[in-house]
Amino acid sequence: MRWLRRHDPDLVAVRRAARVTLVACLGFYFCRYVLGSAAMAPYALFGAVALGVLSQIPGSPRRRARTLLAVLPVCWLLVTLGTMLSVSNWAAAAGMFVLGFAVTFAGVGGPRLVGLAAGMQLLYILPCFPPYEPGELGHRLAGVTLAVLLLAGAELVLWPDPAPVAYRKKLGEAVGTLAQCLDAIADAWSGDPSGRDRLAALLPEATDAADALRPSRLAPIDRPASAGRRDRALTSAAGTARLVLGRAVDLYFLDDHDASDLPAAAALLRQTASCAAAAADWLQGEGEVPDTDRIAGAIDDFRATRAATAPDGLPPERLALGALALSLGEWTKHLVTALRIVAGAPIPASSPTGLFWYAYRRTPWLWLHRLREHLTPRSVYFQGALRLAAALAVARLLAGVLDLSHGFWVLLTILTVLRTSAAETRSALRPALIGTVLGSVAAAGLLVFGTEPTAYAIALPFVMLVGFAAGPLLGLGWAQGLFTVVIALVFAQVAPTDWHLAEARILDVAVGAAIGVLIGLFAWPRGGAGELHRATANFLAASAAVVRETVSVLADNAVRGDALDRARETGRLAEASFALYQSERHPAAAVDWQATLVAGHHAVRGAEALLRTCPTGRLLPCVTPLMVSSADVAARFDRVAEALRERDRATLLGAAPDPPVLSWPTDLGPDLYHLADLRVWLDGLRDDLGRIAGLPEHTGEVSDLRVRAAGLASG
Repeated sequence: MRWLRRHDPDLVAVRRAARVTLVACLGFYFCRYVLGSAAMAPYALFGAVALGVLSQIPGSPRRRARTLLAVLPVCWLLVTLGTMLSVSNWAAAAGMFVLGFAVTFAGVGGPRLVGLAAGMQLLYILPCFPPYEPGELGHRLAGVTLAVLLLAGAELVLWPDPAPVAYRKKLGEAVGTLAQCLDAIADAWSGDPSGRDRLAALLPEATDAADALRPSRLAPIDRPASAGRRDRALTSAAGTARLVLGRAVDLYFLDDHDASDLPAAAALLRQTASCAAAAADWLQGEGEVPDTDRIAGAIDDFRATRAATAPDGLPPERLALGALALSLGEWTKHLVTALRIVAGAPIPASSPTGLFWYAYRRTPWLWLHRLREHLTPRSVYFQGALRLAAALAVARLLAGVLDLSHGFWVLLTILTVLRTSAAETRSALRPALIGTVLGSVAAAGLLVFGTEPTAYAIALPFVMLVGFAAGPLLGLGWAQGLFTVVIALVFAQVAPTDWHLAEARILDVAVGAAIGVLIGLFAWPRGGAGELHRATANFLAASAAVVRETVSVLADNAVRGDALDRARETGRLAEASFALYQSERHPAAAVDWQATLVAGHHAVRGAEALLRTCPTGRLLPCVTPLMVSSADVAARFDRVAEALRERDRATLLGAAPDPPVLSWPTDLGPDLYHLADLRVWLDGLRDDLGRIAGLPEHTGEVSDLRVRAAGLASG
């Protein structure tokens, strides 16, 4: 028990195995021995296995039960199509390809659909093999229905799992500690000497809370990744919180007590901290939905104070503190706006249409938009769906041509073994084959003795319980071996059988493994890592174009183009590639992918804010140094993008060139503030690009932000 508690602290795997075992055995025994239906019994059992073991459904027990009931009509459709298309090998294989692609690609809509994909595949696979018996369709549908209803009830009443910590609560903790950091900075700016010490003490905790939102720290099914407004807004809020925290660290180092706008900046930061605290309270369920009025009013007051103070004669560096405070205010306003979308509350008409374009879109439209967005060979969702559909279709065709008995095992093996990359597939292959061979030997030993079916019925729940728990606790090999014994015990109760059943299992698994390996080698063998390098490189290259275009519009009154739209599109593809990458195992990388994506998002979001608030064409006197500076930043984005595309480790780890030394005018009047805002954005992008190397996201190492925060605390 001590070992079990170490590997499964909350006994989640054991609870789940017990629920599925009880439901599967109850449905199977009722159909087989009470109703006497050999056609209905396997579907009652495998329906529970498909949705209870192969599927990963997120959320609380009540939410999982609702999901099971919601997908019941889809289960009926898949079983019906499988039954009807089993009329011929070619029809079944074609149906396997179309449905295999559709079911897998639907995972682009969110983690609940991703978790259901493998189970849904099995519900088509099981009936699509001969014999062609459409007259048994009613029995099959009844068996699946019984399994789903029993499983939904079991989720609620049989050892329900503890509800996971909601993403909203984790976000509330991160925003709450961020608010305390901002308040400490405001105190320091207001003359409280303890403010900087409090900030140094708070930053490690705040960084830990922010890092808890990183995708690598969350199970795939717990990430807010659906196509709906709520998950989009939660993701936007989390990214904004990380951006604000990063700039809070920068403010620690920017100790400019002589800044002309220090009192106004302190007042703005105080309101920013207050609004962030209100947002945290709502996320924790302790307050009203936050509004943007206070932070918007504080931003307007700050701009008015700056406009009333002539900054002539001051170098732009002396105005950086106020520009950073203004950016924190703007981003906090974005965060609050995102949370209002989460709550279903109206957002201000002045909210940027680019960042919150989805706010008033209907959910079906958003889903269709997500599907269209990823219907491209450059999408990892498209690639994964196509490779799995091809593997399943080829396997179904070969199983029919070779007349393999129990050919569905071939396809079930592919669902078990085929991973997103060739390396992952190879790593899963060896334990799967060894486990299957050993399990087949054990099953053959049971079948050779020809025990009475009653003995098989007694042994089934015990072997099933251990087998379903073995996968999460002991690994794929144990799961495959014990599941082989489970299948032998099931079929021995449905029809007369002998040790040749175990022989067929080994042959079918070997065929399925061979097909999975070949498809894995020829269809996007690098998986998420290969596409992540390309997609992130495209995102950074598009961000470089955003930098050039934004400065041209603001400084030289150029016509605004579509650079922002293209950067948003490539950014979404890069985020999808990163999500897949997190589900794979990789050796240590030279890139902190989260920091790389943050650099691109900073470019996009900063450009949106500047284009919305800074007047265009008012910085003509400093157009030359601005163009040189923006060209330097854009070249850095292009440099990193090319290094990612070519996998040039030396360039990524090498030192970037020093920024150009430029002469800036100091007689622009109030427009000098706009110049400071623009320069703070460009300087921040340089810093972002300097933090992407050497901190691999997936290994669990601390982020660059965590290193800096820990250094402040120890210093």
